[in-house]
Amino acid sequence: MSNIINAIYNIRQFDELASRDSFIHRLHPLAKLLATLVYTVLLVSYDKHATIALLPLVFFPVFVAAAAKIPPGPLLKRLLYIEPMIVGIGLLNPLFDHSTVNILGYTMSSGWLIFLSIFLKGTLAVTSALLLIATTGMEGVALSLRKLKVPRIFVLQTILTYRYISVLLEEAARTVQAHALRAFSSQGLKREVWGPLLGQILIRTMDRAQRVYDAMCLRGFRGEYHTGKGPGTGWGDTMYVLTWGAFFILSRLINLPLWLGNVMTGVSR
Repeated sequence: MSNIINAIYNIRQFDELASRDSFIHRLHPLAKLLATLVYTVLLVSYDKHATIALLPLVFFPVFVAAAAKIPPGPLLKRLLYIEPMIVGIGLLNPLFDHSTVNILGYTMSSGWLIFLSIFLKGTLAVTSALLLIATTGMEGVALSLRKLKVPRIFVLQTILTYRYISVLLEEAARTVQAHALRAFSSQGLKREVWGPLLGQILIRTMDRAQRVYDAMCLRGFRGEYHTGKGPGTGWGDTMYVLTWGAFFILSRLINLPLWLGNVMTGVSR
């Protein structure tokens, strides 16, 4: 029961974070989406052994979180849900790749380098996506996707799934609470009641979905989720995308940590 309530709270917490006021929040959603897309595309384009070269890209999520005053707690909590999958994908490389590579004069295991690279890329990509939702909200993301001419069916499915997943969780919470009130002597849900409870949740969800759909039709819904025109983009939005885009491309073309190390030690002279 507490897990379901926590899940509902976590979803609504991101909506509350997106309603805050800051420099990042006031940017146009399209500018934030484009910066995040460029960041993600260039992030995954790095070599499979890239680790040190990825370090400058840490600056982007750190800057966005600090400028938008997003607390690290909600981000870290959601990252912990995703990290096992990222680690599971990357952990296969040390098991099957026993070759070695030479990095800065040191012989290192290729499999572990690939694992570390996958871990960094996955963590940074997920963090940037979470920050996009925490500073823009799903409504803003949907508006930006429609401006980029993404088919409306995909945008509609995304926004409705995000919006009504909390309704499904509320129905599940009510059903579990009703069972707990009628079986207060038992500890938790017994395995034999899982099936009937899931059936009850399914029936209640279908009934709730039909009532929601009828209400949407009465308000003029015809298959198009209108997100509104939204404000126009300004110079600040353009400079935000161009500045970050130039930084990402520069980081991709030049290994900035290695270059900075050579400059400080005088190797490049």
